[in-house]
Amino acid sequence: MASILNIETSTNVCSVALAIDGEVISLQESHTKNSHAEQITLFCFNAVTSSGLKFTDLDAVAVSKGPGSYTGLRIGVSTAKGYCYGLEIPLISIGTLEAMAKGIKSKYDVIDNSQNIIYCPMIDARRMEVYSALYSKSLEEIEATSAKIIDIDSYSNYLKNDKVIFAGDGALKCKDVLGHHKNAIFMDGFHPSAATMAMISENKFNAIEYENTAYFEPYYLKDFVAGIPKVKGLRM
Repeated sequence: MASILNIETSTNVCSVALAIDGEVISLQESHTKNSHAEQITLFCFNAVTSSGLKFTDLDAVAVSKGPGSYTGLRIGVSTAKGYCYGLEIPLISIGTLEAMAKGIKSKYDVIDNSQNIIYCPMIDARRMEVYSALYSKSLEEIEATSAKIIDIDSYSNYLKNDKVIFAGDGALKCKDVLGHHKNAIFMDGFHPSAATMAMISENKFNAIEYENTAYFEPYYLKDFVAGIPKVKGLRM
C-alpha cells in the first residue's frame, strides 16, 4: 500500500494531495498568485496529518515537473527534494501537461463520451505563446510538449475531424483566436491539480520509475529570462 505526497506548483495554483494506492485522501489547494513559498510546506503538513499519517509513513513524493512557471517549479521541486532527502524515500516526477490531460478527460467525459476527442492542456507562457501537448481519448500522446505561438491556423489539421478540448490558463487567451472553429471546445475554470497526479504517481511507484534526487531538475522548456527592474530616475 503506497502513500504518496503529490505536489503541483507549475502555475498560479499551489496544490498538494496525499494519495494512498492512487486514491486521493486529502487535498490542499490555493489559487492565490505568488503564494507558493508561503503555503507549500503548510499544505504538505496538513495533507499528511489530516489523513491520520506521519511523514515517516510516506513511501514517495511526486512532483509536477513542468513546463510552467520558473519560480513555481523551483519551489515545488525543492520542497519535494527536501522531503525525499530527509525521509530517504524516492522522488517521482510527472509531466504537468500529462496530469492536466488526465484531469481534462475525467471532467469532460462526464458530459461527452464520444470517441473523436483530443485533449489539449495549455499553460500560459508569454503574449500569444503557450506550453501545450495533445493527447488522444485514451491519453496517448499525439503531439509532444512544446512552446507554441497561437494563430488562427493552429491545430487546424486536428480540428477538421476531431473535437479538441482546450483547457488551462493558456487556453483562455486563445479562445478569441481559435473559438471560431466548431470543433474547438474550451473548458472554463480548469487548472492543474495535485489530485490528477495521484494515479500516475502510483503507477510510476509500482514500476519503480524514480528520479535521481540529487540531479533532478524541473522541465522548464525555455530558458528563464529575468526582467530588468525599473528604477526611477535611472538612465541606462
